[in-house]
Amino acid sequence: MIRLPASLIRRLEKLFPKASDRERFVASAVEDALRESGDLEITGTESVGGTLHLFTDGGSRGNPGEAAVGCVLLDPLSGKVLKEYKEAIGVHTNNVAEYKALIIGLELAQKFHPNRLVCHLDSELIVRQLSGEYRVKMPTLQPLVDEIQDILQEFKEVSFRHIPRAQNAKADKLVNQALDSKHA
Repeated sequence: MIRLPASLIRRLEKLFPKASDRERFVASAVEDALRESGDLEITGTESVGGTLHLFTDGGSRGNPGEAAVGCVLLDPLSGKVLKEYKEAIGVHTNNVAEYKALIIGLELAQKFHPNRLVCHLDSELIVRQLSGEYRVKMPTLQPLVDEIQDILQEFKEVSFRHIPRAQNAKADKLVNQALDSKHA
């Protein structure tokens, strides 16, 4: 751990009243210095900690039909999109696509080591199944739920929120782009 002089800490506190903002600034400054010195390998992902928001969507054209997933990982403090992902995943039901989107999104979020992850989905069924309000009745979905439960062990805190489709427009757009590119 780096120990900063008290005078520097006071100056940082004036610039960044929130501790999480100060920590992010210091981490960024250290990474920049290491990168400039050649001592830091650039991997394309960075650890940001804090709270992150994950928006996922899965869809199929036909049920089952050609399916795709879309994921958007967002830093809510800056509004910055940290990662976007889209992929056509073959022929599946819409529920399988929704679960697969969440799995991929959780795997993307892991690389950023959030202290808290808020997952936004427009599938009320998936949110209620993961929160334990609904049982998982389809045997084909249980392995996906089990995989999600395993991934969740890697996070400090995760919550699931159902949102209207209009509030999930970015992830939905990625799903449609993936499906459209499959047929182009």
